[in-house]
Amino acid sequence: MAPRPRIGITTYPRTGEDRPAFSLPTAYVDSVRAAGGLPMLMAPGCESPEEYLEHVDGVIFAGGGDIHPDHFGAEEHPAQYGQDDERDAFELRLMRGVLERKVPTLAICRGLQMLNVVLGGDLHVHLPDVVGEDVLHRLPTRKPVPHRVRLAPGSALATIYGAPEIETLSWHHQAVNRLGKGLVATAWAEDGTIEGVRLEGQDWLLAVQWHPEMRAEEVVLFCALVARARQRAGSAGA
Repeated sequence: MAPRPRIGITTYPRTGEDRPAFSLPTAYVDSVRAAGGLPMLMAPGCESPEEYLEHVDGVIFAGGGDIHPDHFGAEEHPAQYGQDDERDAFELRLMRGVLERKVPTLAICRGLQMLNVVLGGDLHVHLPDVVGEDVLHRLPTRKPVPHRVRLAPGSALATIYGAPEIETLSWHHQAVNRLGKGLVATAWAEDGTIEGVRLEGQDWLLAVQWHPEMRAEEVVLFCALVARARQRAGSAGA
């Protein structure tokens, strides 16, 4: 039996005072396993994040707290939360390494935002200030909320999901404003918020603003990542 593709998943930052710990919602790990991959956690703080890329076949940038607005030239906002300098520095460098090496990647929520920032784009620091609240992207208690997302015809996302529109679970208050270099929007909420992007001319990168790990039926997105990682591993071993 061929070995399972190794999928590195970024973790949340350090938390706790008595026993500091790195953490990650189990749904990310469960989704990778369900898709046939071998999950491996990548914690921030490593001096050379690129070293992880020598040991994995694919990468997932997990969701989490906000990216500090200094990284995309914006002002701070009272609604910001969960900022962590160590995680920002780690993921900014890891994303650059992924782009340089073309490692199969699934960027989720904060991950999509990180991708956009690395490629020179910026973010709406608080989405309700821009699009209002006709479409909720999270509940006031910072809980996920379902809403519809339209997928671009012929896009990788539309092909993977096999539908022009899907219902997703979102949990964010920031989103893409100006797209980074080479990025093309491929999914939108009903209020116009960009919910998915692709990298022009590339098929190894999947990036969504919603949380596919929260819905069992969205394991297809993880299956697509694992398939790309398996292909890359096979090519490297040939």
